[in-house]
Amino acid sequence: MANTPQSKKRARQAERRTDINKARRSRIRGFLRKVEEAIASGDQTKAAEALRAAQPELSRGVTKGVLHKNTVARKMSRLSSRVKALGEKA
Repeated sequence: MANTPQSKKRARQAERRTDINKARRSRIRGFLRKVEEAIASGDQTKAAEALRAAQPELSRGVTKGVLHKNTVARKMSRLSSRVKALGEKA
């Protein structure tokens, strides 16, 4: 357990940041789920629209330190290629 005043404060801050980061991560997952559902439905316009909405959220996750830059780059790349493939298939 934290003993010094500084370590007590750091523990409080860590708890607060954890809650904020959980909310951010959950929000990002929601946007990703919408893209996945749109891709599964086979509607390219809907999927492209969902991806456009998800991209700023993913980027915000990087700037806030919730997700790693390369993780987001990989996710965006894979999702955009899947959305693009929907158009070629139709």
